[in-house]
Amino acid sequence: MKKLRGMLGTGALLFASVASAQLQDMPGGPKVNQLDLPVGVTPIAHDIMWLNWMILIVCTVIFIGVFGVMMYSVVMHRKSRHPVPSKRDEHMAIELAWTIIPFLIIIGMAVPATRTVIAMKDTSGADMTVKVTGYQWRWGYDYLDGSASGVHFLSTLSTTQAQIMGKAPKDKFYLMEVDKPLVVPVNKKIRVVLTADDVIHSWAVPDFGVKQDAIPGFLRDTWFKAEKIGTYRGQCSELCGKNHAFMPIVVKVVSQADFDKWAASEKKASTSAADDPKKTYSKAELMARGEKVFSSTCVACHQANGKGIPGTFPALDGDTKFVLAPKKGQILTVLNGHPGTAMAAWRDQLNDVEIASVITYTRNAWGNEGKGPDPVVQPSDVTALR
Repeated sequence: MKKLRGMLGTGALLFASVASAQLQDMPGGPKVNQLDLPVGVTPIAHDIMWLNWMILIVCTVIFIGVFGVMMYSVVMHRKSRHPVPSKRDEHMAIELAWTIIPFLIIIGMAVPATRTVIAMKDTSGADMTVKVTGYQWRWGYDYLDGSASGVHFLSTLSTTQAQIMGKAPKDKFYLMEVDKPLVVPVNKKIRVVLTADDVIHSWAVPDFGVKQDAIPGFLRDTWFKAEKIGTYRGQCSELCGKNHAFMPIVVKVVSQADFDKWAASEKKASTSAADDPKKTYSKAELMARGEKVFSSTCVACHQANGKGIPGTFPALDGDTKFVLAPKKGQILTVLNGHPGTAMAAWRDQLNDVEIASVITYTRNAWGNEGKGPDPVVQPSDVTALR
């Protein structure tokens, strides 16, 4: 078995190195070919590729054998050649053979497949744990231990609206690039604990051999151990709503020294840029911050011009029900969403400063300025209603 595995594995890797569907940052660009699985950079990914080729070869041999015997029987035992059929009713050796041989074949495929599935679920002994939360439509990452403990950020699609709308040329990583990738050290076992805030999402990175659903109200885990420095990409693989195609996954694998530097810089930046919900901000400060928040979270549904999508997403420009009305209704809407509609709750994704900023922005952007009460919303207003 070990010798067979070595032969099959070598052949599979040689072929896959030429015909894999990798999405990595390589000097020559991403290798795109739909003829094979990704080569992968984790033990699980390598096992999946080997199992794919082993089972494919076994099935091919069975196919050739069964149809070969069938065609031989059709040709060699046709009526013109043997007009009088055999009177033999049974043959014990043949019946034993066609019972025992398939059983052994199934066992031969089931044992390594089961071993791999068990290995996929074994998250013990992890060097680091990262909590991943799926949102419509972005990923949230929380580092729970290690040198990056306490680091938290949202990872959002960074492809420009101009490219999506066909108004600008699409770049190499169209719909596969984010503003902040997940960063992990090489050759470390990373446990990924998954959940979701709204609907079912699925965190899938082919080069890691990882695909795990993120379900609201549940914690599910998986793991990977990247053996090669690089940038690896995946996508949400569970239909999760209108912008399902716009929540890619980018994982940057770096050396331990580079990871420690990154963790230190993230903590420092987080501390220096910490929002103070008790501070009173000027209108200009809130507008500037609110425009950035709107562009990263709201623009996909409500559009850059605030007109929304008729029949699907309401317009914010000229809206007298929430935007150009007393601030309480709009604050509660952003905090809690509207169940049964596409308006999600943002209380866990945005802090009070960000919510106050984006509400202030919508109340003064486009043609809304000067038309409604409460043109400025402070973080303290959001805190009071949270």
